[in-house]
Amino acid sequence: MTTDVSNRSPDPAHHAETTKPPPGSRGSDYAALCREVRQSGLLRRRPVYYCVKVGANLLLLAAGWTAFMLIGQSWWQLLTAAFLAAMFTQTGFIGHDAGHHQIAASKRVNNVLGRVHTNLLIGLSYGWWIAKHNRHHSHPNHVGRDPDIADGAIAFTQEHARIRSGAYAWLARHQAWLFFPMLLLEGLALHVAGVRALFDRNGAATSRKTKLADAGLLTAHLGGYLAALFLVLSPVQAVCFLLVHQGLFGLYMGCSFAPNHKGMPMFAKDDKIDFLRRQVLTSRNIRGHRFVDFALGGLNYQIEHHLFPSMPRPSLRHAQELVRTYCTRHDIAYHETGLFHSYAQVVRHLHMVGGPLRPELEY
Repeated sequence: MTTDVSNRSPDPAHHAETTKPPPGSRGSDYAALCREVRQSGLLRRRPVYYCVKVGANLLLLAAGWTAFMLIGQSWWQLLTAAFLAAMFTQTGFIGHDAGHHQIAASKRVNNVLGRVHTNLLIGLSYGWWIAKHNRHHSHPNHVGRDPDIADGAIAFTQEHARIRSGAYAWLARHQAWLFFPMLLLEGLALHVAGVRALFDRNGAATSRKTKLADAGLLTAHLGGYLAALFLVLSPVQAVCFLLVHQGLFGLYMGCSFAPNHKGMPMFAKDDKIDFLRRQVLTSRNIRGHRFVDFALGGLNYQIEHHLFPSMPRPSLRHAQELVRTYCTRHDIAYHETGLFHSYAQVVRHLHMVGGPLRPELEY
C-alpha cells in the first residue's frame, strides 16, 4: 500500500503528550481511529502494571549496585557493568513512559517519576530530553523539524552528506559500517548533551525551575556514580568499568531506538501531510513476542506509540490489530518487520545517504 504525501492539508497542531485528536481534525481519519481506541478502553491507566514494573526494576537496579559493593576490587565487575548497562536502559524506558504521561493521571507524578528515573538513576537530563522528544513526536522524519534527523555525527539525508568535507565527509561515507560501533558512544553523548543544555540559554530546557531540578539530580547522580567507582575499584578498573558500562548502555539504548524510524519515508521541509499518515508512514514496528516487548521497552509498537503517546505500554500490543486493520481500510502502509531485518534496513539507508561521497566506481 502506498500513500501520496503531496497536496495534503496543513499539519494539525499536536503535542506528543496528548491522545486527543489534533485541533481542526474532528472529522479526520485520525479522529475516527481515536474514537475507536478510546471506546476499546486502551487509553485507561494501568496502575498495577506500573507499580509492579517500577518496583521490580528498582529492586534489580539496587541488586546490581549491591553486587558491585560486595564484589569489590575485581575484574568480575565488568559483568556487573554489563548488567547495570541493561538496567540503566530499562530504567530509561520507564522515564520515557513517564515523560509521555503513560504511568499516572497526574502530570506532577509523572514528572517526578521521570526525573527520578532519568536524572537521578541514570544521569540523563529529563528536561532536555522531553523538549527534544516532543518535537520529534510532532514531526517524525520531517527534515528541518525532527531533531532526531538533524545533521550531526550521522547524516540522515543525502543533502546533509553532500555538504560535508574532510573527516566529516569520511565519516558519512563509511557511516553504514560505523553506525553500531558509534552507538558505544551514545550513552556518553546523551550525558554531555543534557549537561550542555543546562548552560544553554536558548536551549530546549528553558525553564529555570526545570534546569535547577535537572542540575541538582544530575549532580547527585554523577557524584554518587564516580564516588562508587573510584572508592570501590582501583583507578584502572574504575575507568574500564565506566567504559564498558556506558558503552553497553549506549549500544543497548541506540539499538532500541534505531529501528523506529531510520530508513523509513522522510518528508521535505515544505511537505504537508495529515497527522495520521505522518505518524504511521514514518514509523516501523518490530515483530516479536513478550521478550521483544520487554527488551525494547514497548518501542517495538512504534506506530501505535506515535499515534497514542500516552497509551500505557502494556496496551500497545492490544491496540496493534485495531490500528493495522484501520490502516488497511484506509490504504495506509503499515510497516512491520523482524528486529534484525530492521537493522539491515537502517544500514542500507545510511549506506545510500553516504552514496554521493563515494567514488562513482561503486555504482
